[in-house]
Amino acid sequence: MLKHSLQFKLSQKLSPQQIQLMKLIQLPTQAFEQRLQEELVENPALEESSKDDNYDLDDYEVNSNDDYDDYDNEHIDAQDINIDEYLSNDETPDYKYQTNNYSDDDEDKSSPFAAPVSFHQDLINQLNTFILTDDERDIAEFLVGSIDDMGYIRRTTQDIVDDMAFTQGIYTDETTVERILHLVQELEPVGVGARDLQECLLLQLKHKTPSDSITLAIHVIEQQFDAFSKKHYDKLLQKFDVSQQQLRKAIDEIEKLNPKPGGSFDGNQKMVEHIVPDFTIRIVDGELELLLNGRNAPELHVSKDYQEMLQSYKDTSDKSSAQKDAVQFIKQKLDSAKWFIDAIKQRQETLYVTMNAIMFYQQEYFLDGEETKLRPMILKDIADMVGLDISTVSRVANSKYVDTPYGTKLIKEFFSESMTNDQGEEVSTIEIKNILQQVISEEDKRKPLPDDQLAEILKERGYPIARRTIAKYREQLDIPVARLRKKI
Repeated sequence: MLKHSLQFKLSQKLSPQQIQLMKLIQLPTQAFEQRLQEELVENPALEESSKDDNYDLDDYEVNSNDDYDDYDNEHIDAQDINIDEYLSNDETPDYKYQTNNYSDDDEDKSSPFAAPVSFHQDLINQLNTFILTDDERDIAEFLVGSIDDMGYIRRTTQDIVDDMAFTQGIYTDETTVERILHLVQELEPVGVGARDLQECLLLQLKHKTPSDSITLAIHVIEQQFDAFSKKHYDKLLQKFDVSQQQLRKAIDEIEKLNPKPGGSFDGNQKMVEHIVPDFTIRIVDGELELLLNGRNAPELHVSKDYQEMLQSYKDTSDKSSAQKDAVQFIKQKLDSAKWFIDAIKQRQETLYVTMNAIMFYQQEYFLDGEETKLRPMILKDIADMVGLDISTVSRVANSKYVDTPYGTKLIKEFFSESMTNDQGEEVSTIEIKNILQQVISEEDKRKPLPDDQLAEILKERGYPIARRTIAKYREQLDIPVARLRKKI
């Protein structure tokens, strides 16, 4: 039985400790681990024990009555310190949770990987295969350095000439730069070094094996790029006097091209932080089971060395001024360590009770994965269930991921507004967006549906939505307007 025992103090102004707690709650697993390591380095009175992989928190309970809000501003008199409060015969924290759902074999393991060659370095390496004079190589390397991550040189030739003269002391002319640029444009991936999209597509088309479709595609891009971009296919048919089938084959060739050749380079991919789910939801015997990632539940305890230092002070009859100063320092570190341990306990329970409420609120969805079963849910719904502030629920939802039987999901994706269908039932806007996406995917791409027709179709299906709302949902789904969805 889940026990709700969080206690938050209402005040006009949040204390520094409360602010720190809110920051801890907001951190996802990996960022939390980094914050934990920083605290361990900064506070020698805080130590970490061995970690278990995962904890089942069904029996999670917080029993902390200590209040350390004002320890930083407290005047410490070493004579009044109750040393026994800081001494313990047990290094194991009182909130260590024993349930371990995994064996040692399930421990996460990481594999080493080779450092990739950068996009620009790869281009420079390719230049080394060309026979160039020193001046030509200097210009070529400058041009490569002017290529952005998408593979384009977004500067005029004159700007490049001037820049080389002012910054590199390389004096040349536009004709020479253009000649070297054509050489740079022979590098891989094809299309690199283009000044705009039109040139990028042409470079790629001219590297393909010649055919009637490729020749027509080149003519389309060279002569009617604007009409192609706006999908004015009737104008293209008339201009080139070809059949729809011939034009369709040419456009198919163009659509196979890469508009961002630099972005396709494997070594140029930015290092994306690996998502570590903060929670796991499983279905066990038809029931939902929630697990908090064990990396969010570190085992911390007060340093044994610090306890021994206090014990030595307690046993000493002659307490000098220097010893008193040392005890004051030790007490501050111990209070800080005890507060941090308590804050982590509160963070653990806040995460768990919030996700637990979301799981049961969306129980139908988590049991079968059907998105149409996602109920309308706003932050206030969950805040009211668990007795937390809306801002606290938001901190959990906006930065945490949950591993479900249907994939890893960002928790905030389960939140949505509601609308009333023609049966008077409250339905989630997520359901409406899914239906809208389905309707657009099934439309005749030769005659895509404008927003007003989409609104009519959804109305017929029981969802009376205004055209402007359709436009808003379409934009949120990153779906272009009807004209740009048109295919021949």
